[in-house]
Amino acid sequence: MSDAILRREPPIRPEYERVVTGTGVIGDVARPLSPWERVANVTALRRLAVLALVAAVWEGVALWQNNPLMFPTFSATVAAFWEAVARENLLSMAGLSIATLLKGYLIGIALAVVLTTLAVTTRIGDDILSTLTAMFNPLPAIALLPIAMLWFGLGGASLTFVLVHAVLWPVALNTHSGFTSVSDTLRMAGRNYGLKGMRYVVQILIPAAFPSILTGLKVGWAFAWRTLIAAELVFGVSSGKGGLGWFIFQNRNELYIDKVFAGLITVILIGLIVENVAFRWLEAQTIRKWGMVR
Repeated sequence: MSDAILRREPPIRPEYERVVTGTGVIGDVARPLSPWERVANVTALRRLAVLALVAAVWEGVALWQNNPLMFPTFSATVAAFWEAVARENLLSMAGLSIATLLKGYLIGIALAVVLTTLAVTTRIGDDILSTLTAMFNPLPAIALLPIAMLWFGLGGASLTFVLVHAVLWPVALNTHSGFTSVSDTLRMAGRNYGLKGMRYVVQILIPAAFPSILTGLKVGWAFAWRTLIAAELVFGVSSGKGGLGWFIFQNRNELYIDKVFAGLITVILIGLIVENVAFRWLEAQTIRKWGMVR
């Protein structure tokens, strides 16, 4: 038998090209989304739907109760809000409250940065922060208002004092917690590059601990906002002036309950704007861009 017969050549398979159609990014749904599903995927629309549902429930309950002096309808509250904006300088009162809040908020953040920097760089600083946080963090800021009024009088200094107390401890506590959770690998990398003091904190600890820091900033903002409104209610009694708290207090005395609810709506709207615009933008530019959260 010849060598040509013994050596059988494998058959040559014909080559062809298969055209793939309808592909997408890995993880995409194979079928096209319906218009309802595309609308449901928009976060802003879902949240607006929640607000619309709350407004509808509010309107229904108020109409069923039929007691405007105790619980006005949502439509009456909206009308009172626009009237207060047009005729009673509600926006200027809100601006006064926000300006006072920002002053105390920024001072509280600055003091929190100083305390946490000392805590992560020195042993005595850690003892100081732990002791002061355990002492003052459970103490409501509004409880210090009578003392602040004795020390600083009926003015902006008293409000700033209680706002600093409301902001300082949650920001310092969350920041310190974030610093202590930074991995040893990042710490050693910073030490190997010769980073010490503020350079070590700014270039290593703050970026790694920023999710906890951002949480502390949000909690501090919420505490300060609530404390400010409560403090302005007291200052409305004492000195007859103030921002949103004074607006709410004055209209409560005159039994304009729809305007009281309009003031509360203003407080809520400012909180929603700060949370969904300012903090969400900061989150998108930092921890989401860095891939630290989903």
